[in-house]
Amino acid sequence: MQRIELTEDLSFSRIIHGMWRLAEWDMSPQERLTFIEQCIELGITTFDHADIYGGYTCEGLFGEALRLNPSLRDQIEIVTKTGIKLTGSFNPGQTINHYDTTKEHIIRQAERSLKELAIDQIDTLLIHRPDPLMDPDEVAEAFITLQRSGKVRTFGVSNHVPATQQLLQSRLPFQLVTNQLELSPMQLKHFEDGSVDLCHEKRMPLMAWSPLAGGQLFTEAAYAPLREKLEEISDRHQAGGIDAVVYAWLLKHPAKIMPIVGSGKIERVRTAVDALQIDLTRAEWFEILKAARGRDVD
Repeated sequence: MQRIELTEDLSFSRIIHGMWRLAEWDMSPQERLTFIEQCIELGITTFDHADIYGGYTCEGLFGEALRLNPSLRDQIEIVTKTGIKLTGSFNPGQTINHYDTTKEHIIRQAERSLKELAIDQIDTLLIHRPDPLMDPDEVAEAFITLQRSGKVRTFGVSNHVPATQQLLQSRLPFQLVTNQLELSPMQLKHFEDGSVDLCHEKRMPLMAWSPLAGGQLFTEAAYAPLREKLEEISDRHQAGGIDAVVYAWLLKHPAKIMPIVGSGKIERVRTAVDALQIDLTRAEWFEILKAARGRDVD
């Protein structure tokens, strides 16, 4: 498995596994552990979380499995996110979903994530969404406090456009290490709004969430021309399916994009790993872009 270096002493597996649907997989703790071990065997060592996933339950489900084999912690990297507050039993009395990037919330949720995940240190903590009320100095204070205490190793952002990423970076004494963006042939916005370009400029590897549009690639009528093109290229390369070609399309980009796989089926995870062996030509990359946009390049 290829690895992407984020700092001198931290690297991620090129394919990352995302845990946002973990609560839906109906797995026992032992089955969850087996699934994690199977991912590691495939070379996937980086696991992506957020405090809110599964209604604030997914981190705990992962930690429950990890407690069955604590030695696995030395073989994996854990990413988690914070900054969103949802209504419900976890936040009694709250009447509206909103963002919270206050120092108090960031530190409190990071400490909760450590407990839920059954770990002593988060490898990378991300601010989940841009917060219009964000005080970058306060976020910086939270990050510095968490780093000095050894609770978080590195920091990044998620879903941030260049302006919000640069604003936060301007207050930090260290570099943000990643931006997690929705990237796929079905979601081209961040390729066009400067978000990918800024990360490429800063040599900041990108994490790509929902590379298959949450499964809509396989079902939505609007994506029929794209599916047809992907099937053609899959046959051409004898790939494992159209999902493998989409992963290969992201991997082809020089900005070191790390696709996040969200499936609880190990065969689908294996397909993503197999995409590392697919070498799309430049022409094929643009064939997919054309099919996705419905028009040729200008």
